Amino acid sequence: MTTTPDRESAARIASSAVALRLAATTQVRGPVTSYFWHLGQTGEGEEWIVTFKTTGARYDELEAHIVAEHPWDKPEVTGIELARGSADYLRWMETTTALK
Repeated sequence: MTTTPDRESAARIASSAVALRLAATTQVRGPVTSYFWHLGQTGEGEEWIVTFKTTGARYDELEAHIVAEHPWDKPEVTGIELARGSADYLRWMETTTALK
């Protein structure tokens, strides 16, 4: 998952990750208001959340892609391991992101 400063950059990163098969699917939500500590002070800003669905085998490449394509120098990139999922969905995600 990552956040971006605008919908356009969120959509660009989301769609390029799917086109490269680094993610089977992505979702863009927002805007959301974020409150944060940055450069020695508190801040507030509007952000867009991008969720990527991928496999452990593709995570490192996906993370590198997000960082390379992101408009921020040090973007948030987090991963949450999926504990369970339907067999058909997990098989689809594996097939969709499989290295060719």
